[in-house]
Amino acid sequence: MLIPEQIAQFESQGYLVVPDVLPFAVLENVRTEYSALMDRLYAGWHAEGRVPPPTGLDFWGKLLEAYKAKCDYFQSMDISLPGDQITADTPFHFGPAVFDMLTAPSLLDMVEQLLGGELTSNPIQHVRIKPPVTALKSDEIRAHIAATDWHQDRAVALADADDTQMVTVWLAITDATVENGCLQVQAKTPDQTMLPHCPRTQTGIAEGFVDEANGIPLPVKAGGAVFFHPLTPHGSLSNQTEKFRWSFDIRFNVTGQPTGRSHFPEFVARSRGNPETELRDWVEWKTMWEDARAHLSNAPHTDIHRWSSDAPFCA
Repeated sequence: MLIPEQIAQFESQGYLVVPDVLPFAVLENVRTEYSALMDRLYAGWHAEGRVPPPTGLDFWGKLLEAYKAKCDYFQSMDISLPGDQITADTPFHFGPAVFDMLTAPSLLDMVEQLLGGELTSNPIQHVRIKPPVTALKSDEIRAHIAATDWHQDRAVALADADDTQMVTVWLAITDATVENGCLQVQAKTPDQTMLPHCPRTQTGIAEGFVDEANGIPLPVKAGGAVFFHPLTPHGSLSNQTEKFRWSFDIRFNVTGQPTGRSHFPEFVARSRGNPETELRDWVEWKTMWEDARAHLSNAPHTDIHRWSSDAPFCA
């Protein structure tokens, strides 16, 4: 549980680093689940002649070979649908270990202290498995692969969630250090507003609105977490090591309030008032996303980008 001083820091500065949020067994199950997923993906790419034989390659070695061969491991490992074109066979990953991570009682206990006892698992959620910067292609711009530009999470959700009470939780699956590209923040000010963002290589805060030199790095060991207010400016450093850095970023909001992605499925993760509404079956969670994919593949595209590149502050 969070102590009063931690809650006060979150409320005043908009962020909080907490060690040992996820139990060891939850971490290990996520790693095992993704290792099996990587084995299946790699076997398919090898059968297509795109990657070398898997002999002698562990999870990380296969990831690196897949990236070098331009095999898109990210979407197949992500816990969301993409923001661009969705097809009937767009891949994603929804498994029991990830569901147990999202609904870990130790995690929900802390989020409850920040938002109250009616918690919805918000569908803005992603895996982040970042290669070493030395392995990156020269034109790599994707936030889940390269460093993440400064942004506010409220600004990259749709406007219907501008008043939603929400918390982002960044979960470390491997140790996150300054060297391998941990998060960095600027403390939320008492009168913090949503800053203008620009759709550049990534959608990020417009030039001149963040003093990047004063970013505060937030290293955290595997199993720990960083909690964010949706207006807290943050980004990530680049991975300067020879190994991958792995995390998930997920969100929770007060049940009944808009999620900022109404076309994606949400679920009740905890309800003190109506516990029977809590989702406890990972298969049902997976089915919800499969149904959303089927619907969205035959529907007009939903634009999730609210910022215009011709705005004055983007010139």
